[in-house]
Amino acid sequence: MEMIIAGFGGQGVLLMGQIIAYAGMLEGKNVSWLPSYGPEMRGGTTNCCVIVSEEPVASPVVTEADAVIVFNRPSLDKFEKYLKPGGKLFINSSLIDKKAERSDAAVFYVPANDAAMDVGNPKVVNTVMLGAFIKATGLLSEKSIFEGIEKSFGGKKSGLVEVNEKAFNEGAKLV
Repeated sequence: MEMIIAGFGGQGVLLMGQIIAYAGMLEGKNVSWLPSYGPEMRGGTTNCCVIVSEEPVASPVVTEADAVIVFNRPSLDKFEKYLKPGGKLFINSSLIDKKAERSDAAVFYVPANDAAMDVGNPKVVNTVMLGAFIKATGLLSEKSIFEGIEKSFGGKKSGLVEVNEKAFNEGAKLV
């Protein structure tokens, strides 16, 4: 599966892509994670291309995505056109009030910011969206994703594992 994940810096876009790539590696798949971000970092635009495949990955660049996950309106405006017909589009409906223009794709409106607040941490928006994405696609196992979360939040950040797992489960309920 080839995907584009996009939003503002600080929304966890790159981390979400890393967790997916790591979980794919744990499952013995070929993976690629290619980040892209503006020089301003937090608050600037950011996106990543992620590929999880049974076959070798020839190029890390995604120009026709099986899934597009957007966290803000500018990202929807920019990346919706990269979605293949029949693909899956995930829209953070907490921040994006616009409906998808595509009628040839499955669209999931996920109130990720609202769900993150419900679990008690506004910084887990990306993990809410990750839960919705994995539930809707079945791309990877929950076990692998949780191992990826634990890897990402090890050491000094280990206190964040539980809230991220809770956020993942909340996101999975939303699709």
